Formats: sequence, structure tokens, C-alpha cells
Amino acid sequence: MAAPTIVILAAGQGTRMRSSTPKMLHGVCGLPMVLWPVRAALEAGAGRIVVVDSPAEALREVLPEGVELAVQTEPSGTAGAVLAAISHLRATPAANGRGADAKAGARRQAVVVLSGDVPLVGPETIAALIDVHGNGGAAATLVTSLLEDPRGYGRIVRGASGDFERVVETKLDGDSSPEERNIKEVNAGLYIFDADALEDVLPRLRPENEQGELYLPDALGVLREEGAMVRAQRLDDPAISCGVNDREQLARVRKLAQQQIHRRHMRAGVEIVDPDATVIDVDVEIGPDTVIEPFSTIKGRTKIGAGCLVRHSYLLDCVLEDGASVGPFAYLRPGSVLRAGAKVGTFVEVKNSDVGPAAKIPHLSYIGDADVGEQTNLGAGTITANYDGREKHRTTIGKHVRGGVDTAFVAPVTVGDKAYTAAGSVVTEDVPPGALAIARAKQQNIEGFAERRQRPLHSEEK
Repeated sequence: MAAPTIVILAAGQGTRMRSSTPKMLHGVCGLPMVLWPVRAALEAGAGRIVVVDSPAEALREVLPEGVELAVQTEPSGTAGAVLAAISHLRATPAANGRGADAKAGARRQAVVVLSGDVPLVGPETIAALIDVHGNGGAAATLVTSLLEDPRGYGRIVRGASGDFERVVETKLDGDSSPEERNIKEVNAGLYIFDADALEDVLPRLRPENEQGELYLPDALGVLREEGAMVRAQRLDDPAISCGVNDREQLARVRKLAQQQIHRRHMRAGVEIVDPDATVIDVDVEIGPDTVIEPFSTIKGRTKIGAGCLVRHSYLLDCVLEDGASVGPFAYLRPGSVLRAGAKVGTFVEVKNSDVGPAAKIPHLSYIGDADVGEQTNLGAGTITANYDGREKHRTTIGKHVRGGVDTAFVAPVTVGDKAYTAAGSVVTEDVPPGALAIARAKQQNIEGFAERRQRPLHSEEK
């Protein structure tokens, strides 16, 4: 079968989310929800991908290059959304530059339909569905799953022989009978149609529910009534079909997605000590033999090399080379790079800084907009004062530098290789290589101060 067109239905606004953010833009482990099925479609080898949005077109800015956007002008249901996509394909046959094969796809190839709010459908599931459909001679194939709690899902009605008959919606009691609502096999929201059959049947659908909407499963019933073959393929893993309509369901899907991410890393040799107490975004890269201790959060596009150690810390869009260690209670902000063997310790915050190989910032420090050289050791309480009230400046600290405790570097400033700073110094001028910088007031001891402090103040004298 030639590469199919994949349509992703994402036009719903998700009023049950109780949010000003469109449902499809709510995050799932570091990605807007809509990008999960988009990525799955890309990995499954789609010839063309069309996302159906509402007239506000809130999704346009997050879609990757080459993914097209169709608009469903009226909220007429899932069948209306697919019809909007088909009309878009007919009107713009080669807009995404995927070639002549895509131009013919709307009429001669298969059309896969995914639900944007069912984000855990992976490329393997899509590819398997395409294979089953291509080998079965069906006009349409849908995916089903068995759920212990099927509330909120359309039910699959089968005949005496076990063949698919129809999908019954259950949003309102008038849509289905009590017996139908007791069925546990549900519609997973994943379909594949012969493109010609789909384009023929969609305009002929009429609402058959209390909401007056056109449901895509109704197209399956019409095709079957007209003698076409419709198959229902059951999923092995029902978790894949979990949809999102409210915050509770979003939390469940996030948990399932997080479990997938953890399994992937652990099978690749990463030790996650307590997966239930660890958060890792989907685009994070981690090398083998790295240990992630509990209560760590690793976000964005963070890259961690092999043999690293992360102890209950927060990492966002940063890089750890092989053998680096972080934490406990450290915060690595975007742009931070820890070179091989570097250490960022307890209660240390690093932002947009390059910490050299085997360099150490052990504890209680803030390093922002700085370059720290190889094997440098910065004492507790080290601060880079990188902002002058108008602009930010960089601090450059050379190799093998030994910084005393409570040193503040007021940027822009450069510290040469093998230099030292005295404890409590505020360094405002460059330090030559090998020099000791002392930048603090000379200590003065006032004898008898405690005794004088105990004398009455003038205001207290009678």
C-alpha cells in the first residue's frame, strides 16, 4: 500500500478542561498534546499529514514544517472535521511538497484518521493498522479496545458471528440503550478508510444523535449497510486508547506517557532508581550507566551523557557530558553545559554557563552567564553578578582556579588560569594568571564593644 494520508482531528476546544488554553496545547511530558499523534504519523511514514483545527487556528504555530492545517468552520462533529480535511486536500493537492504521490492520495490511497486527544497511539500501532487494512480488502478498519470502565467511549456492537456492526455513542442516554452501555469493547478513535469510499460517504451522513453532530463512526455503519466490508481490530494494550477530555484524564495520560519514557530509558541502560518519583520529558536524551535518583525532574531537550549522576535536582534544556554529576538540590537552567566529569553540587544554580571538564561547584552558589575552566574549584557561596541593571555580562574563569568561599565576581570580569580568590572577596577587576585576588575591607577589631553595647542608650537614660 502506498504511503497514506493521515488526518488528525484536533478541532475540539475542550471546555471540560476549564482552561483558557486550547485542549490540544496542554502539555504531555514536554510536548503539546497534538504533537504526539503528529510525531507518530511522521514516524509511521505518512505521505501527507493534515491537522484539523478550529477557526482560531491555535495549533498553527506548533506544527512542524510540512504538516498542513485544515479548518473546520463549524463544530459539526468528527465526520465534519474529516470532511474539512478532505476538502482541504482536494483544494491544495501539493501544498506540502511531498510529491505527486501525495497529490493523488486523497482519492486513490488510504486515509488514516487519528484523534488529537488520544495522544498515546504510537507509530507501531499505526503501521500495524495499515498492514491489517491493506491485507484485508476492507473499505474501512477501526481500532477497538476493552476497558473495565468504558464510560465516555462509543461502544462496539458486534453481530452473532462476531463481525462489526456499528459504533454506538454514549454521551447522552438517548444515544444508546442500557444493554449497549454495558458493552466494554470501545472505539479507540483510530480508523483507516479507502479514500474513495470515505469521500463518497461523508457528504451523505445525517445526524442520528441528540447533539445533532456528524460522527465519523456513522460512516462505518453506512458503508456496511451498502455491502462494503468494515473490520474492527482490537488493541492488545488498551492504555493506548486513553483519551483526554478533562484534567483528570490528562493526568492519567501523562502518567502512562511517563511510564513509556521510563521504560525506554531503562531498557537502554539508564538506572532510574524510583520511576514513580522521577519526571523525564519525552525529548530528553540519557546515556547508559547514568543514575537518576528520586525526586529529579529532567525537562525539555536536556542531553545527559553516559555514567552521570543526577541526585534529586531540576534540569531544563541543559547538557551533561559523560561522568558529570548534579545535586542534590541543584537547578540547571537553559544553556548550561557540564563538561566531562564536572560537578555541580548541593543548592547550586547554573544558568547559561559552560562548566569545564572536572570543574567543581560544590555548594550554595549561583553561576550565571559564565565560562568556568577545567579543574577549577569554586568555593561555597560563589556568585556571578551578571546583570548591571541594563545588560547581562559574562564572567570568564580560567583553568585550575581556586575560588574562596563567598566570592562574588562582578561581570564582566576575567580570572586567569591557576589564580586564587580570597574568601569574602568581591572581584570587580581582572585577575592575572597565578595571582591571589583579595577584594575585601581590612578587618578591624573594636575592643570592649560587647561591654559598651550593654550600656543604656541616650533615649533610655533617665
